[in-house]
Amino acid sequence: MVKLNLNDINISDPEKQMLSEYNLLLNDYSAEQRISWSLKNLPATHILSSSFGIQSCVLLHLMTLQKPNLPVVLIDTGYLFPETYHFIDFLRKKLNLNLKVFRPKLSSAWQEARYGKLWEKGIKGIDLYNTLNKVKPMRAAIKKLSVQTWFSGLRREQSKSRSDLPYLSIQKKVFKVFPILDWSSKKIHKYLIDNNLNYHPLWKHGYISVGDIHTTSKLKPGMSEEETRFFGLKRECGLHKN
Repeated sequence: MVKLNLNDINISDPEKQMLSEYNLLLNDYSAEQRISWSLKNLPATHILSSSFGIQSCVLLHLMTLQKPNLPVVLIDTGYLFPETYHFIDFLRKKLNLNLKVFRPKLSSAWQEARYGKLWEKGIKGIDLYNTLNKVKPMRAAIKKLSVQTWFSGLRREQSKSRSDLPYLSIQKKVFKVFPILDWSSKKIHKYLIDNNLNYHPLWKHGYISVGDIHTTSKLKPGMSEEETRFFGLKRECGLHKN
């Protein structure tokens, strides 16, 4: 197997063909095999980003079994649930995580003084909020850690916007890998039980997706999973936008 490298990234037709062929390969692999293949064939530095959400423990466990010292990037917006911060502390100790925390340049209080409560200002306000608190800190993390390959736990089942995602792609000259992209919630649950792992504490209180405290809702009858975030106005925060 010839290792991929970032010098190949021109979004050319040959590259598109290469990505297509590797996605066909990864489609037939298990999550464990996708991780192993990617660690061997995609360029370092490798990182895993985690929101420490409802099911985050699955990929944290899968990845650190194969690369224990893998940098785990957390974007701390300053607006996470108290239960999320406790969950981070718990998993950091349980899984011995090499946690790397990145935050926005402006504190939450300073942002509110300058812009008000952006999440109450429709799509434009939410987009600016996400840019300041998630996208820019992640860009800083990628630059500081010299990231070349980025693993993430997105799953197709989670929303329509993720239904067509490939296992391997390129975003701003960084390889992106989604090892559990095809996993169902049932498979996630089985893995957690079989490996004595934990859901986020808010799962038992009716949350199926957890982000910031002011833009996350419990699942109610008639709602889809994606409608529990950002008041149903949108699903993605921009981190995985090409």
